[in-house]
Amino acid sequence: MNRTRPAGALSTPARITAIGSYVPDQVLSNADLERMVDTNDEWIVQRTGISERRIAADGQFTSSLCIEAVRDLLRRYPRAIDDVDYILVATATPDMSFPSTAALVQAEFGMRRAGTADLSAACAGFVSALHMAGGLIAGGAFRKILVLGAETLSRITDYTDRTTCILFGDGAGAVLVEAGEPDEERSWLAAHAATDGLDGHQLYRAATADRIGGQAVDIGGKLVQNGRAVYRWAVSRVPEEIGAFLDEAGVSPEEIDWFVPHNPNMRILEAMSGRTGIPLERTVTTLARTGNTSAASIPIALREAAADGRLQPGQLVLLYGFGGGLTQAGLLLRWTL
Repeated sequence: MNRTRPAGALSTPARITAIGSYVPDQVLSNADLERMVDTNDEWIVQRTGISERRIAADGQFTSSLCIEAVRDLLRRYPRAIDDVDYILVATATPDMSFPSTAALVQAEFGMRRAGTADLSAACAGFVSALHMAGGLIAGGAFRKILVLGAETLSRITDYTDRTTCILFGDGAGAVLVEAGEPDEERSWLAAHAATDGLDGHQLYRAATADRIGGQAVDIGGKLVQNGRAVYRWAVSRVPEEIGAFLDEAGVSPEEIDWFVPHNPNMRILEAMSGRTGIPLERTVTTLARTGNTSAASIPIALREAAADGRLQPGQLVLLYGFGGGLTQAGLLLRWTL
């Protein structure tokens, strides 16, 4: 069954017209973690490729990081945003259940005519939000949508668990997605999604339910991960789905100019490179300096690649999020910014 959705025939094309990101000032280094748990810099780097991660300060929340990411977007690409039609925030760490984090962003910038919603798909959240933004624009419902991926994972990380606390950091990224003209070259080329919900208990943060698919889970409020199980899934099922996505889209790995995946750890990215045929030299990551920022990792990496000139108009870019759920979301773009 074809799971890839071609976007080339959409009536109104969507394109990214601006991008920004933000990471907090506070650094949590491997040396800092050595003083907190039984670990060391060499062990962390060998297993994850991470040297440091950024941590939100007291009084900084996911909405705070979102707001700073939008401000960065506006500094780099001065554009009117008072006419934004919708705000989507992909996050697993909202400030509160409601109002939504997106509503708090709206309040800061005064976009009175904007609809707002948060999206929960963990590390696949940002690409899932782009799926939705592209569909809303293609269908003619809206013409300008602000899409953010943001996390304050430090608030739900168990800093007594040395297998997980070494991974996670905080950050946010934002893109403006706008409607183009019907005769423009398409940017949204194909979308893909897959989920292995029966294995959701391998990576979760429980709120009220104490079971996932019949499996008992911890409702302590912290992020819980079965690292070995998630690694096996990430290096087997995810490359399998990426291969199916590219096959169904009629694109070979050699044609991809830049691969921008979720950044979980370098060992996973190395294994994925070997199994997808997309070399690490064409993989964009900020992992060493930011750690795993879940829904924020892809937009943070995109912003860096756009800022340093790696991303150029006309290039073929594969975005691919995967993680808690266990959920995957891919998007094939012709870069236009």
